[in-house]
Amino acid sequence: MGTETGRPPATTPLLRDKNHAAPSVFQPENMLREARRQKNVPAGNVPAICVLDPDGDIVRALQADGTAKRDPFWACYHTDMWDVEHQGERVGVVGCAVGASFAVLVAEQMFASGCQLLISITSSGQITPAGAPPYFILIDRALRDEGTSLHYLPAGMFADADPLLVNQIAAGLATHQPPVRQGATWTTDAPFRETEAAIEAARQLGVLAVEMEAAALYAFAAARGRPVVCFAHVTNQMAQVDGDFEKGEANGARDALNLIAATARAWRTTI
Repeated sequence: MGTETGRPPATTPLLRDKNHAAPSVFQPENMLREARRQKNVPAGNVPAICVLDPDGDIVRALQADGTAKRDPFWACYHTDMWDVEHQGERVGVVGCAVGASFAVLVAEQMFASGCQLLISITSSGQITPAGAPPYFILIDRALRDEGTSLHYLPAGMFADADPLLVNQIAAGLATHQPPVRQGATWTTDAPFRETEAAIEAARQLGVLAVEMEAAALYAFAAARGRPVVCFAHVTNQMAQVDGDFEKGEANGARDALNLIAATARAWRTTI
């Protein structure tokens, strides 16, 4: 029943007018075409393995030691990509793409630019203790407490990783040091609205940590048929203890790069 103005009853647009099978009018390939023209970027592919580094610690460490160079074929308007070879694996890293919508904006462009595997490593807050931070979690599903995933998949509680990909990566990381846990995270759009009630609700669902990108990336991956694997780097207890947010050597960049290389090797066994 409509209102007196003839408009439908108020409801969030996130749950309306979604046809998940319909193609988007705005395509990443077309935007990149214009970006290349405007920025004079030559045609070419980015590395087959691309990395999202929301905190930017990996990128800053690479810039500091001079081991990375700016990718000449990355035409994104909003970010730079840094190419590096680590333990024999060449990867392209984009830093500081924080949050679900920004992460997927960049992910779409990565795959349109030649990416074949996307790895995301994001700083996360501990929900259910699985050790003393810092440690890594291989995310196998993410609670969809954000909006971007609703544009890619119908509404639901969790966005699941590709189980075959996760199982293969987990097998490849079985002897990795430091050990990598596996489990669920909670993806939020509002980190400073993590209330006691919301935290407890996530804990009751078996969530191990809270972050800001995984649910959207996994929804994108499922809708587009793209290989994406997300890790939570549990670095803090939401500033509830002194000395929080310590990541280790080079702000965790060395451990993250080792994990990226191990993940890349595990993925190569699937292709």
